[in-house]
Amino acid sequence: MDAQYKKGVLDLVVLSQLKDTDAYGYELTDRISREMSIKAGTLYLVLKRLKDNGYLSTYLKESSDGPARKYYHLTEAGDQYRNGQKEEWQSFVEKVGRLI
Repeated sequence: MDAQYKKGVLDLVVLSQLKDTDAYGYELTDRISREMSIKAGTLYLVLKRLKDNGYLSTYLKESSDGPARKYYHLTEAGDQYRNGQKEEWQSFVEKVGRLI
């Protein structure tokens, strides 16, 4: 998949993955990587930006497999932003579909 396509939709993908359940960074990377290639470093930059913008919050949760993990949680502002981005994306895809 073209990197520019991913760049334009990665925020929406991350926020959508957190809509129903919280997750830690590696878990998100694994989920998203099943459908599109993504580097963990790229994902962590996206997570930081979304957190800085108030769309995500974080908390630590103990793990039986090692140190505590930082979980990401979709905030109310993040869900509103996700809904708007999803509507824009769907409209964009429809318009491109008509053009091609």
